[in-house]
Amino acid sequence: MIYINNLSVVHAGNPLFEEVTFLINPRDRIGLVGKNGAGKSTLLKILAGMNRPDGGDISFPKEFTTGYLSQDIVFRGKSTVIQEAETAFKEIKAKEKHYEELTEQVTNHSDPSSQEYLDLLNDWNDLGHHLEILGLNTLQEQMEKILVGLGFERTDFNRSVSEFSGGWQMRIELAKLLLQKPDLLLLDEPTNHLDIEAIIWLEEFLQDYEGAVVMVSHDRAFLDRVTSRTIEIVNHTIDDYPCSYSKYVTLRKERRDHLLNQKKNQDNQIRQTEMLIEKFRYKANKAKFAQSLIKQLDRTERIDVEDEDNSSIRFRFPEAERSGHLVFESKQVRKNYGEKNILSDVTFQILRGDRVAFVGRNGEGKTTMVKMLVGEEPATAGTITIGHNVKLGFYAQHQADRLNTDETVFDTIDKIAPYDMRTRVRGLLGAFLFRGDDIYKKTKVLSGGEKSRLALAKLLLEPVNVLILDEPTNHLDMRSKDVLKEALKEYQGTLILVSHDRDFLDGLVNKIYYFRNHAVKEHLGGVYEFLAAQKAESFREIELKKTSKIVEIASPDKNRGRNDEQEKQKQKELKKLERQVKESEKKIAELESTISHVEFRLSKPELLSESESKEIYSHYERYKQQLEEEMNLWGELTEKMEKQKA
Repeated sequence: MIYINNLSVVHAGNPLFEEVTFLINPRDRIGLVGKNGAGKSTLLKILAGMNRPDGGDISFPKEFTTGYLSQDIVFRGKSTVIQEAETAFKEIKAKEKHYEELTEQVTNHSDPSSQEYLDLLNDWNDLGHHLEILGLNTLQEQMEKILVGLGFERTDFNRSVSEFSGGWQMRIELAKLLLQKPDLLLLDEPTNHLDIEAIIWLEEFLQDYEGAVVMVSHDRAFLDRVTSRTIEIVNHTIDDYPCSYSKYVTLRKERRDHLLNQKKNQDNQIRQTEMLIEKFRYKANKAKFAQSLIKQLDRTERIDVEDEDNSSIRFRFPEAERSGHLVFESKQVRKNYGEKNILSDVTFQILRGDRVAFVGRNGEGKTTMVKMLVGEEPATAGTITIGHNVKLGFYAQHQADRLNTDETVFDTIDKIAPYDMRTRVRGLLGAFLFRGDDIYKKTKVLSGGEKSRLALAKLLLEPVNVLILDEPTNHLDMRSKDVLKEALKEYQGTLILVSHDRDFLDGLVNKIYYFRNHAVKEHLGGVYEFLAAQKAESFREIELKKTSKIVEIASPDKNRGRNDEQEKQKQKELKKLERQVKESEKKIAELESTISHVEFRLSKPELLSESESKEIYSHYERYKQQLEEEMNLWGELTEKMEKQKA
């Protein structure tokens, strides 16, 4: 258990945190949320020991380990992927070397009857047992499992890290972190460079992770699948919610509405008190009464509700002429880079008004296909036809390189904004995280993420009838993603999206092109419908279905069809039970986190009034009862699941 006690941080003369106190329990799954600049990354760095607070302290258990995934990683040297992954085992390797030294000392000791020899033997035995627990004999297996899960092919293992893009290098760093198995895993935007399949693999990995996890992420679906507790940084302190992100949004609104009502009542009382003070303070017979009111007012703890950013950017894309009915046609397209085949015999049509998502693992050809559609790459074979009167808007992952570096942020947008948007340029820039004096910065001094956001905002103002966006949400926060999504919902043209963000794609697209094994498969419907149609909860299950080979042997048994049907039903029931067990385990984790949080509050009775203590204690008893009921349900479900497997 980690105890954060009265944490205070001052940044540029202003408080970031003021006496923040909370606990992190051994199996917590915490999503850290708040406005940009609220201090989420700062808090992660403090927990990682990289930054020091200005006040307060953090208590860690003895021999506690932390692992931190940063967004700023630079690889140097010529190591291969597998060699870089092996650096995660530096401490284990050092222990292994010490074990070999102890082995030699035990073997060659001159006096096996001495106390020194017995102490040496105990140390040797203890270290050997510890190495066994750490999985010394399975290190290669662990590396392969995690690297493959994060999307690497086994043929990539001996390639130099320098051959990979920054996104793939980030995956290597994440793999090293997961291999180290720290007691506390601190992740800053872990899904930014992952495709959908790798994200789903990571979700499953983190669900079963033995330690605690604290993460910052703008991926709603990922937060909902992994976290069971949400900590919001607000007004220089924190609000702690024992639930995942979607439920937190609902509870936060209820809490905010309640606080606003309390604040309204308090403001009325304060106003009335101030009127009484003003009325009586100069009257001799009422001066004492006025002074008591002043003291009462001074003692009043003011309710502070953070201003909600309710500004909304609602704009329509500039109207463009309609394109022809056919927008793109791909006929038997093949794409090779030297001897490496990327795509083979790809045939499809995209028609006016289609809203298409390109999904699949990184490296399967999604971006390559997009570049061929916009004419930046030639096809090796086959034909790509662009329809009549197609006016393209294309956002690429390197779009930021095309900005004029001598222009300011404001000028970049202002010069192309349509007339009816000119007065709202600041609002649009604000939606993409450019606020205050940021809009007067030259683009040359912007970070990579800032340039990407500016390029995206710029694209949204151009009159085009076909929009192609390649990973547009990587550098956007929740609100900016919502602004973009709402704008795209109203967009009347043809839309092609390459994205790993399921929540963003949901409701935006009506057709999926799934890229896998050099081919493209079409599916009509949205991203979650695609998963449901495949009778799978993840892309990983789809892959397992494709790679598993079922060999049926002809049999004269006339009951075979019936047996097959029974087996099919049995597997269906088993999957249902497995899903229910997982849901029950998540509820148990949420309840345990809630109970721990309540116990922590009850351990500070001096901070609670008598009525608050009674209310919290009644909640505590109810939560314990719910936990007992859920544990019983989990036991029943687990027993049924094991019987079904038999």
